[in-house]
Amino acid sequence: MTKKDKKSFNQSLAEWKLFIYNPTKGEFLGRTAKSWGLILLFYLVFYGFLATLFTFTMWVMLQTLNDEVPKYRDQISSPGLMVFPKPVTALEYSFSMSDPQSYKGYIEDLKKFLKPYASEAQNNLRECTDGALFEQKGPVYEACRFPVTLLEECSGVTDPHFGYSTGHPCVLVKMNRIIGLKPQGRPRIECSLSKGENATLSLHPAPGNLDLKYFPYYGKKLHVGYLQPLVAVQLGLGASSTPKEATVECKIVDSPNLKNHDDRDKFLGRVAFKITMSA
Repeated sequence: MTKKDKKSFNQSLAEWKLFIYNPTKGEFLGRTAKSWGLILLFYLVFYGFLATLFTFTMWVMLQTLNDEVPKYRDQISSPGLMVFPKPVTALEYSFSMSDPQSYKGYIEDLKKFLKPYASEAQNNLRECTDGALFEQKGPVYEACRFPVTLLEECSGVTDPHFGYSTGHPCVLVKMNRIIGLKPQGRPRIECSLSKGENATLSLHPAPGNLDLKYFPYYGKKLHVGYLQPLVAVQLGLGASSTPKEATVECKIVDSPNLKNHDDRDKFLGRVAFKITMSA
């Protein structure tokens, strides 16, 4: 193309203006008003149909769900165990008996966790029969009382420091909630020391019983005020100038339908934690 064939700036500008709006043909960006209207109508109908189909699909799916009970629960047949206070690192507690700041966080966590278990917080709960499942048909579901005094020295009532200031630290163990779970037998939490010379271990309530009256659980929305049973593990490490360590393993026993061993899940029905204490 020679220089003579090149369009001038004014020519190019005029062509762009004509493309944007052609008054002769009544076109805007190369299309008439009718053409633009048909295109907009097509996309309006198309995306409206997609939105309606999506909304209908979600509505149908929501009709199959229960707002109070999960639809699929077959993947969790047996509960795991959890410990409180929450350890700073993975299931390891470390503190100095002579330094209140080192175990202050543990005490605050225990007090916060046990707040719903206070006597005044359980005034509206029911005194249930020991040793039997408390099955209910609704629509109102009552929760059973759990006397915090069952935890004895680990209740925070007689010792606000939960034994950390005297070398007898407390760790609370609870079983995860599973809606509709009905334990068989007489379930309890069994704990043992796998490491720790001259250390002692005691359970409250002894020997780690999980009373059947706290089962089954009917869900957070239905079972308002529900308190799950707790077992307190109290270690006796004693005073010493050298740091002391103890490793505790706890598991659910004496219930045929509650597992404490699974090759695919090492935490099923059991938990292990380590406590390191210095003077």
